[in-house]
Amino acid sequence: MDHSILPEDSGKQPVMPRTDEEKQKVLNRLKRIEGQVRGIQKMIEEDRYCVDVLVQISAINAALKKVGFSLMERHTNHCVADAIHKGNGDEAIQELIKVMEQFSKS
Repeated sequence: MDHSILPEDSGKQPVMPRTDEEKQKVLNRLKRIEGQVRGIQKMIEEDRYCVDVLVQISAINAALKKVGFSLMERHTNHCVADAIHKGNGDEAIQELIKVMEQFSKS
């Protein structure tokens, strides 16, 4: 199996474009995470206790993983399933495995 890292931009498009509602949900989550990151920056500026900062970093990591898993679920249900139905499942499954490996390292 090829364990190479996936490119940052594959040049591909989703089989089924995200709905406005789906986009908004993900964007809202990312904006919350962005706010949490700004909060950590302020904590550092204020020289807050290390453990308090680390707890917030852990919360951000968990929130990012949740966003990632929701995107991975959608990808599997739409893009990978579509590729399998069209007979191109091997490539899509290998790509999914690579992204899962990459995701699990973070």
